[in-house]
Amino acid sequence: MGKVLVGAAVICAAAVCAAATAVVVHRRMRSAARWARVTAIMKDFEEKCGTSIENLKQVADAMNLEMHNGLASDSGDATKLKMLISYVDNLPTGNEKGLFYALDLGGTNFRVLRVQLGGKGGGIVNQEFAEVSIPSDLMVGTSEALFDFIAAELAKFVDQEGEDFQLPPGRQRELGFTFSFPVMQSSIASGNLIRWTKGFSIDNTVGQDIVAELTRAMERRGVDMRVSALVNDTVGTLARGRYSNRDVVAAVILGTGTNAAYVEHAHAIPKLDGLLPKSGEMVINMEWGGFRSLHHPLTEYDHALDAESLNPGEQIFEKMISGMYLGEIVRRVLCRMAEEASIFGDTIPPKLEVPFILRTPDMSAMHHDTSSDLKVVDNKLKNILEIPDTSLEIREVVVELCNIVATRGARLAAAGIMGILMKLQRDTINDGEKQMTVVALDGGLYEHYTEFRKCLQNTLKELLGEEVSQSIVFEHSKDGSGIGAALLAASHSRYLELDES
Repeated sequence: MGKVLVGAAVICAAAVCAAATAVVVHRRMRSAARWARVTAIMKDFEEKCGTSIENLKQVADAMNLEMHNGLASDSGDATKLKMLISYVDNLPTGNEKGLFYALDLGGTNFRVLRVQLGGKGGGIVNQEFAEVSIPSDLMVGTSEALFDFIAAELAKFVDQEGEDFQLPPGRQRELGFTFSFPVMQSSIASGNLIRWTKGFSIDNTVGQDIVAELTRAMERRGVDMRVSALVNDTVGTLARGRYSNRDVVAAVILGTGTNAAYVEHAHAIPKLDGLLPKSGEMVINMEWGGFRSLHHPLTEYDHALDAESLNPGEQIFEKMISGMYLGEIVRRVLCRMAEEASIFGDTIPPKLEVPFILRTPDMSAMHHDTSSDLKVVDNKLKNILEIPDTSLEIREVVVELCNIVATRGARLAAAGIMGILMKLQRDTINDGEKQMTVVALDGGLYEHYTEFRKCLQNTLKELLGEEVSQSIVFEHSKDGSGIGAALLAASHSRYLELDES
């Protein structure tokens, strides 16, 4: 009887062991299947984001072609660059003098600046600024509500003015207004909004004169100030760069949004009506965020992001390379991995399904994580997406996704700059002559995302070749859009002739 019980126990133990082994094998097989799916999603995404040099040259060629088309006419389809005339035909010279203000509106924040200029050789003597966050409801509300809020902050800024900033008696304050959205200008101090971008959607502002909207708001708030210059942030950055360096010929913003401006020969602008400016030059606001080419390496995640955006079918270039969207693309790929490969467990973390919860600064921090256990990635996943436990392998996947998205964006931005250099015929060296070409850059993406910036610079070298790239310089024009607006207010001051005399 004892032998029977022992035998039964042995058989039972064997059965339990076999069952346990089967569970382990099943889990391993399930885990292997999950990782195979993760790998497949990653490989497919990386291939579709591919930016070979040949592909980038095609993008640059398309950019150059659309620049020519946009200078010829304002009519055309959605793929065409706007190539807006800025009416800035005289950039700052360094001789500007006096007290000037700037309002820099280009994203979820705006800045108000006060700048004291010292005249020839004096440079910027003093400056102060305040930064204000725009409540999200005002970004989709009414024009009056938005501009009243801005005017109220301007009034507060002026009320806090110190003794170092004083105007001569009888003079009105003059403001340079940086408005970083597509505007069709009719003069240096007027222009109608074409469309909102970067999360703004206020229907009753579209088609209206932005300067008139701000002026009425300032009058309602009792702010005695005149808008002397309406400029795009990229035009402001170009002005700031040229104030310090005469070799600056173009400017690029890489921040929440993206855009470019450059100095064009006036005779090369067929759509420019009337007499050509005495300087023979005109700054062109490209609005390159709206550039679209058949050569763009778009993925299903880009198409979905575009379809669900406030401006579907528009700003395609911007949605691939600017700070507002890069983190969101990473989130969408991670969401696919969570759905199809259960990378974060059997249920999708609720926070992962929230659009734009993963911001590009967080993506940058994860991309730059050099710790052996990727602790920064771990903390970001916990604090932002509320994903408590992740393996090192999963964190490595996250870092690689950040790298793929940032690399594609930086390389496309480099192709865009290449297109500008081609238009200016500065992509080659003629007869051994070397002329320096300086591109002023500004924006949080360029300033703070080190891997993005390095990839941008290295890609342009690849496109140009070693010899030509030695004559191309990137210059960080910090706060260029705001200070540049103040400089342009100075160079277009109503008191300019009086000061000169």
